[in-house]
Amino acid sequence: MIVVGVDGSQPARAAVEWAVDDALRMREPLRIVHAVDRSPYQIAKFPAADWPDALVRAGEQILAEALAVARDRQPTVDVTTELGNGTAAVVLTGLDEQATEIVIGSRGHGGFAGALLGSVSDHVAGRARCPVVVVRGAPDQVRGQVVVGVDDTPEGEAALRHAFEQAAMRGATLRAVHAWQLPVHAFAPELAYDMDDVRTTQYQIIRSALERFEKEYPQVTVVEDVRSGHPVEALTEASAEADLVVVGSHGRGALGAVLLGSVSRGVLHHAHCPVAVVRTRPGNPPQPRT
Repeated sequence: MIVVGVDGSQPARAAVEWAVDDALRMREPLRIVHAVDRSPYQIAKFPAADWPDALVRAGEQILAEALAVARDRQPTVDVTTELGNGTAAVVLTGLDEQATEIVIGSRGHGGFAGALLGSVSDHVAGRARCPVVVVRGAPDQVRGQVVVGVDDTPEGEAALRHAFEQAAMRGATLRAVHAWQLPVHAFAPELAYDMDDVRTTQYQIIRSALERFEKEYPQVTVVEDVRSGHPVEALTEASAEADLVVVGSHGRGALGAVLLGSVSRGVLHHAHCPVAVVRTRPGNPPQPRT
């Protein structure tokens, strides 16, 4: 099941369109979710008894409009709606065990108040145990390319699997981006770094990471993109020609600390296309989809 959060905003509509397209590709049902947060209206300065009912009616209208968008775009996809109680971030994260992926717009209002990068998006992407797609800057036309950030961590492995799956379903090329930077102390005059050795090591990291998945997904054409530079800049630049960028929720090594707040957050803020943030479920290694 694919879950998409809606709040009646234009970014939420874009998220519904993206999610229902992905549901068709993945042959998954789609659940459209709106969160009703009653807590601000349960304090003394909001004594009106009809506020909660008004919130529910507004939420039902938002869901009905989103349902119409989804069915109009992909009539064959099984689509249901759900009105959740609580904050948007908590409601969506609470569905992560049932969801194949969670999709949200980059910013919103109403039931997703504060769904601006740094709030709901960061919360869900950093905590959900399934891939989270933040739809930001969805391209008007299909580019035919998926971009993935490659490192040597479990989160990087999970991101790679998701990226290969997406590229295979889309019939797209996969661009594997590995960005590396020399540590500050490398520029000390008394230290000597053999740049050829450094480059060779970087290529070995990406080659080792890709080999397993290339065997599992022989139909996917892979472009290896190894460059010296900051990973956020590298992935953002690559996103301009992509339909989707995939990053791990946090990592180490090649891509640095891909913790929301560094690389993942930077890509979410600056990418020119939707971004999928993928993490490894606790205690479970990445597994192929059956």
